[in-house]
Amino acid sequence: MEMLDFRDIQPIRDMNSLLELARLIAQVKGPKRVAVAAAEEAHVIQAVNEARMEGLVHPVLFGNPERIRRIAGELHIRAHNLDIRPAQTPAEAAELATQLVSKGEADILMKGMVHSSDFLRAALNREWGLRTGRLLSHVLVYEAKGYDRIFMMSDGAMNINPDLKAKIQIVENAVTLAHVLGVSEPRVALLAAVEVVNPEMDTAVEDAIIAKMADRGQIKGAVIDGPLALDNAVSEEAARIKGIKSPVAGKADILIVDNIDVGNVFYKSLIYFAKVRAAGIIMGARAPMVLTSRADPEEVKFLSLATAVISAERIPYELAEG
Repeated sequence: MEMLDFRDIQPIRDMNSLLELARLIAQVKGPKRVAVAAAEEAHVIQAVNEARMEGLVHPVLFGNPERIRRIAGELHIRAHNLDIRPAQTPAEAAELATQLVSKGEADILMKGMVHSSDFLRAALNREWGLRTGRLLSHVLVYEAKGYDRIFMMSDGAMNINPDLKAKIQIVENAVTLAHVLGVSEPRVALLAAVEVVNPEMDTAVEDAIIAKMADRGQIKGAVIDGPLALDNAVSEEAARIKGIKSPVAGKADILIVDNIDVGNVFYKSLIYFAKVRAAGIIMGARAPMVLTSRADPEEVKFLSLATAVISAERIPYELAEG
């Protein structure tokens, strides 16, 4: 197989360029194999079939074969083009899909119509799961009108109320994905309701600690500051008005939220009110994991697969560099 020199690839600026990079990888290296847990849902089947037709993935669909074929037929998708494997329950589908990835017979694990708890229970199985010893965290990738860069937000889907140690790993996982997407030194904003260190606000204090750790070189590969409120993290004008002097203020690439409630509302506000194009994957496992809401639109699932294709190819390079 031909080798890709990622040093020549420009940073991803929007979802179109993200998709172009996924296509380039598939063209040079071939499609990635994706194991889908409980695939009997229209948006899932549409997304994996679109990714298959684009040449990005070869999907293996675990679930109820009769339902999968029926839904595919309703979507005018030829079921004989799909690799369908039986599973009695969504939980069993998650186990079988995870085992396929764990054995090296698939590159990407994707959540379908299975509860996140069952999906993650399989992914974290101590015998055949995808554990690495690192914290798993979800990273949302999205584009926003009026900005010349892509944004990432974490963690709105995995970690409920992370402590300081967990937040550090959430930051590191998001930075790794930024590197994967060509952003060599992302600016990370640790979000809070204020931009000053208030001793009575745990979030602000923890953000300040993480920022200082980055200053001292304990967290590498990014410029990190916080606490920062959302407005002065993404708006240089807001930062100017508030008199904030920071290399991150107004220029953030990555937004780190304090807990899952904030992140989940942030994410769904983007999808339902702002109608942004977005993708989401779990970082920290032995392979990329596509975890989207069961109600997410087909495009979110498709773009998440494209992001996972890039991650499956690039993460070994990043880890090799330390």
